[in-house]
Amino acid sequence: MKLKPIGVFDSGIGGLTVVHALHQRLPHENIVYFGDTARVPYGPKSPQVVREYTAQDVDFLVSMDVKMVVIACNTVSSVALDVVQRHAKVPVAGVILPGAEAAVKATTKKRIGVIGTRATINSNAYAHAIRLLDPEVEVISYECPLFVPLAEEGWIEHKVTELVAKEYLFPLKQQRIDTLILGCTHYPLLRPTIQAVLESSVTLIDSGEATAATVEQMIDHHGLRNPSKERANLQFYVSDIPAKFAEIGERFLGQKMGRVKRAEGF
Repeated sequence: MKLKPIGVFDSGIGGLTVVHALHQRLPHENIVYFGDTARVPYGPKSPQVVREYTAQDVDFLVSMDVKMVVIACNTVSSVALDVVQRHAKVPVAGVILPGAEAAVKATTKKRIGVIGTRATINSNAYAHAIRLLDPEVEVISYECPLFVPLAEEGWIEHKVTELVAKEYLFPLKQQRIDTLILGCTHYPLLRPTIQAVLESSVTLIDSGEATAATVEQMIDHHGLRNPSKERANLQFYVSDIPAKFAEIGERFLGQKMGRVKRAEGF
């Protein structure tokens, strides 16, 4: 059981930032990643459709005989966590609660901002999780949909990205937040621009990094840590266009990806 891979899935390519964080923290854990590139993005879709897609995504990972499932998608974590838990039958980690916990620990003024897709923001999942942890915290949430294509285009510190960031983040600056959750797995790529716009006084929370820390705790709690000292095997599957995924994905993963395979049944 310990030698089995960790399964990670996302609506597309952004979840590779979570894989990067996991690989940094758990370098000997094998990982199978699935990106639903045929149906991306999940953010603008209805909760019912997201839940239907999620069930299929998890069933694919289960067929790969994984020992744990990590939801590397804020939208799925927001509206379909119960679907994953029901289908996985192995330990499950999402990105919402770890991100919320990290933000509550970081804030000093109890004013936390959250940025994400429309589905993530409309679900109020982060706000709900934060208020359960500390009812005194004020949460200010905003949609930032254009950050996703900018990250995929590789316009990390482009002038256009700076202008968009200033437009999106101005209301959060006015609200005097001291902590900001990057509530989409694409957003860490734009971290330098977001930090520059908000200035150094605002702490940025990467929910992927927080999730990787939670996964490590869960792995040890369930006695699932891989004892091998060999280099981990990372496998990548998508529902469409493997070549494009590989081309863009290396930017998100931070290393060469090798072969990307097309998953059957999508």
